[in-house]
Amino acid sequence: MRDDDPRLPSSPGFWRSPLRGPWFTSVLGIVLLVGITVLFVTGLVSYAAYNPGLARVNDQTPDKGVLGFYLFAWPTNPYWLYRLTQGLHVTLGITLIPVLLAKLWSVVPRLFALPPARSLAHALERISLLLLVGGGLFEFTTGVLNVQLDYVFPGSFYPLHFYGAWVFFAAFVAHAALKLPTAVRSLRWRRERRGESVSRTPEPGELVSPRPLPATVSRRGALGFVGGASLLLLVTTAGQSIGGALRRTALLAPHGGADPGSGPNGFQINKTAAYAGIDAAETGEEAWRLVVTGRTGTVRLSRAQLLRLPLHSSALPIACVEGWSTEDQWWRGVRLRDLAALVGYDGDPPDLFVESLQRHGAFRRAALRANQVADPRSLLALYVNGEDLSPDHGHPARIIVPAAPGVLNTKWVARLTFGEL
Repeated sequence: MRDDDPRLPSSPGFWRSPLRGPWFTSVLGIVLLVGITVLFVTGLVSYAAYNPGLARVNDQTPDKGVLGFYLFAWPTNPYWLYRLTQGLHVTLGITLIPVLLAKLWSVVPRLFALPPARSLAHALERISLLLLVGGGLFEFTTGVLNVQLDYVFPGSFYPLHFYGAWVFFAAFVAHAALKLPTAVRSLRWRRERRGESVSRTPEPGELVSPRPLPATVSRRGALGFVGGASLLLLVTTAGQSIGGALRRTALLAPHGGADPGSGPNGFQINKTAAYAGIDAAETGEEAWRLVVTGRTGTVRLSRAQLLRLPLHSSALPIACVEGWSTEDQWWRGVRLRDLAALVGYDGDPPDLFVESLQRHGAFRRAALRANQVADPRSLLALYVNGEDLSPDHGHPARIIVPAAPGVLNTKWVARLTFGEL
């Protein structure tokens, strides 16, 4: 068969949809240009929130090299910062899925076009397109699986998503630089030809079929369908981070966690005590002791002794990388900076290394920056909403820090080590 045989995908005549064309593709491309840029920025912000430069235990992406140039000390104000940025990242990512799929559908003839490269610029465009398609599908797929707590992909989500994002965004920038002039010309052509008959002013471009099938829907109608699908995903996702009455509409919220039940401890649980392998015998009053180490040595405190220290309250949410967050919960416990003072840090407290009774999992240990330890709202929490912490929420004690990702709010705390990390 010849390359121009209409039975071959390499032939323009094989692709007969009347919807394909530079204008349709350009509109979708402009939406993705804005949306994916926001996704990339909020993804970097999410990574920075883990303070991976603080201690290797927080960094799940080895050998990142120059890719860590943007890292900075994560603030504690406003206290809902991570809830906002990560909620935006996940919600926007899911909302853009119909736009991404429509964009890939609109340019699929280019993936089969022959010859593979007509010029250096064309070769660069094809390479960027292949990386863009592969990277986009990889990033969105792993992101959705992470939201649903389905870790079916090989390896850890953190390095896979991190390095995949850099490859995808590099291809995205290259492709946008190559195609943005074409997109602008297509949108300008459409505006200049508004009101004229399509048969009189056929749209130019290689995506236009030379023998299109009869149209059953207009291009505006197709865009409306894509926009409606994105709106549906927005409505069924956003409530997991907004909270309140909208939480009931979050049908695409993570389904991997246990039912938290009702009462003061009745809010979202990610990892249960049973999942973490926490034995009730080691968290009992007689067995459990908090080990605090610092400049002047080590002290061991029972829960009863902690309760005799000055207690303080903070109203803070839990916000996780999967995009879900709770409403503000009332936590009560001992300030981290007061615990630092017990081991010789009466002035500004240093960094903090936290260890959990949990024996397995990437974040059974975590590091906190000095500014997080010094914040008066940062607590070793013993109560939530006026009641003892439940086993699933970290009994006998857990960390709660404003604006920190949920995994850094370590549960079932066993040891605190203060010092420069």
